[in-house]
Amino acid sequence: MTTAVAAPFRFFSLQVVRTRRLGPSLVRVTFGGPDLHAFHSDGRDQSLSLFLPHPGQPQPVVPLELGDGWWQGWRELPDDVRAVMRSYTLRELRRDPDEIDIDFALHGIEPGASVQAGPASRWAARAAAGDRVLLLGPAVADNRAIRFRPPEDTDLVVVWGDETAVPAASAIVESLPAGTRARVWLEVPHAADIQDLVTEADAEITWLVREEAGREDSSMALDALREAQLPPAERPYVWIAGESGCVKELRRHFVRERGIDRRRVTFVGYWRRGVSEEQLRTEG
Repeated sequence: MTTAVAAPFRFFSLQVVRTRRLGPSLVRVTFGGPDLHAFHSDGRDQSLSLFLPHPGQPQPVVPLELGDGWWQGWRELPDDVRAVMRSYTLRELRRDPDEIDIDFALHGIEPGASVQAGPASRWAARAAAGDRVLLLGPAVADNRAIRFRPPEDTDLVVVWGDETAVPAASAIVESLPAGTRARVWLEVPHAADIQDLVTEADAEITWLVREEAGREDSSMALDALREAQLPPAERPYVWIAGESGCVKELRRHFVRERGIDRRRVTFVGYWRRGVSEEQLRTEG
């Protein structure tokens, strides 16, 4: 069942087609369904809202019959009934057949993890073909949930993302056209999370591995960026996404320490250390 929301977004009823473990901390889930013919996006960091069932539920519970009132109806459902809602980014959209990939960061799944796994990580770790979800996503290719928008005069693209932003950052890097100069830092928990990225751009990609550095805070990313020698550029564009505290520090570094025009720095906090998405939504 689908329903229109505020265009250009709508609900898509999907099911898991297959899963593939990308590393200790990442799993790729491929979704399909007849609704996807109406899914359109030209963005490489397209934001999505995913609604997941609780264990034992055959499908996520969202009161779509309420039309535009679904949000309030969903909020009023009991916590153990209403679907788990989480924000993700699109990794890839394919046609013939219509499929999308979403990569999940598996926080707290590995044995001895320092943090407790959340409901989305637990769902993704055990996802299997046929599992049903709801997705609130774009029906219009160019929409406000796309943040990566380098100006046409950009002569250097700079990217940083932690494991929650690796899917979007990877899609961005892979989409850069030939001749584009890019400097990219991707941060992951384990060396086995490193992926091979193919791009036509003149891109230098550096993987930062917290396990090897023995560091869990934002200092590793900040130190790496401060020590980096960026290629000369008159009109750089910066895209940084991940843990909100780290993102703020890196934005401050690019704007204050490197003197990059703040209007040419896109920054997105995908999560905040020690705070659940429900808490962030309540604060918002």
